Amino acid sequence: MTIHGSLFQDFKEKETADPFSLQNKKLLRVDMRYGEVMARAGSMVAYQGDVRFAKKGSGMGKFLKSAVTGEGITMMTCSGQGDLFLAESAAEVQIMYLENDAISVNGNNVLAFSSSITWDIHRIQARGAAMTGGLYNVSLQGTGYVAVTTKGDPVALDVASAPTFGDAQAVVLWTAGVHMDVRVDTGGIGSLVRGGTGETLQMAFSGQGYVLVQPSESVVDGSHQQHGGGGGGGAGGLLGQVLG
Repeated sequence: MTIHGSLFQDFKEKETADPFSLQNKKLLRVDMRYGEVMARAGSMVAYQGDVRFAKKGSGMGKFLKSAVTGEGITMMTCSGQGDLFLAESAAEVQIMYLENDAISVNGNNVLAFSSSITWDIHRIQARGAAMTGGLYNVSLQGTGYVAVTTKGDPVALDVASAPTFGDAQAVVLWTAGVHMDVRVDTGGIGSLVRGGTGETLQMAFSGQGYVLVQPSESVVDGSHQQHGGGGGGGAGGLLGQVLG
């Protein structure tokens, strides 16, 4: 019996010498020859060779932060030899290399990073953040590779070029040198009474660097999570905050 067609040639594993590379837009290939990597728990879809996985103990400090903030990032350590393939719900994968640099990422978008990168959950210090009950992100810092996921192809906005704003459910990450505040845009009391625009709370960015925004308002976990019952765009939640 012979199988006809180009399926196995079209989608054959790509050969590359890079530690992190894209097998395709939605599949990350990690060459384990370069050492351990940290990956989102449950993101392994395949591997060839001898790769081992261990749930990463985050330490009591990070555990407590996770419990308090609701920042649901659970990582695993991947070690061994071979090729490792990672994905997350068929989302697009974006790769970057940090050279003694740092980024602030929504925890829901973290896929993998080199073991040389340090990570922590941090509270975003921003004016107006109290309106949301608090904003939290995952900070990644150091030198090494980072892979994040986006729902669709993102846009990278140069913050220094113009006043920049983003929907809290669409912002994926921003680079070091970028400052974030929370802007409240009610659209007027008439708009609030009629139910609001859905764009009440916006993330306002300034400084030097980039903000990565995905074309989907689907970030409901992680950094931009709203606590204490504060609604993102509804009139009731905002009026409760303002009038309470």
